[in-house]
Amino acid sequence: MSRTARVERITKETKVLVEIDLDGTGAAEISTGVGFYDHMLHQIARHGGFDLTVRTVGDLEIDAHHTIEDTALALGAAFDQALGDKAGIRRYGSATVPMDEVLVRAAVDLSGRPYVVHDEPVLAPYIGPVYATSMTRHIWESFGQAARVTLHVDVLRAARPGGHPDAHHVVEAQFKAVSRALREATSIDPRSAGAIPSTKGAL
Repeated sequence: MSRTARVERITKETKVLVEIDLDGTGAAEISTGVGFYDHMLHQIARHGGFDLTVRTVGDLEIDAHHTIEDTALALGAAFDQALGDKAGIRRYGSATVPMDEVLVRAAVDLSGRPYVVHDEPVLAPYIGPVYATSMTRHIWESFGQAARVTLHVDVLRAARPGGHPDAHHVVEAQFKAVSRALREATSIDPRSAGAIPSTKGAL
């Protein structure tokens, strides 16, 4: 069974195309116009084991908000579409990922019920010229809403001796942890015999 999706989202502010194969090899073609965001979406593909294409053209002359938000919404919708009725999947996934001084835990339930909990320290306002660190929470909220998943992302440790948290490390570790959690949750459980993993019979 093919677990792929193609989602186009077009508004007056952005034009987004997302294609995903949940059973890929981590190949990615990413272009949003926001360099750091591209780097983070590559983490989703590589560490999730998903083949992922993202092409976004947005109103970057204003700022990066619409571009980042709409891409996250389209990515979530693509996950939801590719999962279909979710028969045979593990449903739950979690990962704890270290990145130098940073430690992040992510847990996901492909529940059909959007709910996001996100906890991170106060960071420098920007990574690179246009990625506002305040957008990271908004990415997970937008993705979780569109993917219809429960997602918890907690930065467990971030302090550097004598200095402020490294924003790049804090955000990248989050993307890696979420990617690994999604990899587990979306994987096929050989013990389920294709059943939907819910006593309700639907997710």
